[in-house]
Amino acid sequence: MRIRPAGAADIAPILEIWNPLIRDTSVTFTSVEKTHDGLATDIAARGAAFLVAEEAGAIMGFASYGAFRGGPGYVHTAEHTVIVAPSAQGRGAGRALMHALEDQARAEGIHVLVAGVSAENVSAIAFHRAIGFAEAGRLPEVGRKFGRWMDLVFLQKRV
Repeated sequence: MRIRPAGAADIAPILEIWNPLIRDTSVTFTSVEKTHDGLATDIAARGAAFLVAEEAGAIMGFASYGAFRGGPGYVHTAEHTVIVAPSAQGRGAGRALMHALEDQARAEGIHVLVAGVSAENVSAIAFHRAIGFAEAGRLPEVGRKFGRWMDLVFLQKRV
């Protein structure tokens, strides 16, 4: 498995992983699927802070981070996303992506990484705890999808 910065050729495989999760699950609160152009813009804007895990030419997953909140007081805090294809789960891609993302964050002067996770996504909460993130807060009923209210769990790690 190789971890590397995402590029234009990775857009379609990333969309194939991400959009079914947006469309069919409560992993994310959004119901608006990612587009080719929107993802291309995100990859270009984030540069080395948008990574993919690749094995035998196939994208296994991706991870990226961006600003947690606007303003200079939050410049050293970033919120991240890590998503692994269902077929690649349990094979170390998530851990490898997060290790590389944390290294990149450190190099860019990020002090804290934050994960905002749907409380219904118990596997993501367990994953983050297993790699050293601690729950920092829970916001009840701040998300809505599939006709129901959902809680948001914040986890953080000093990098």
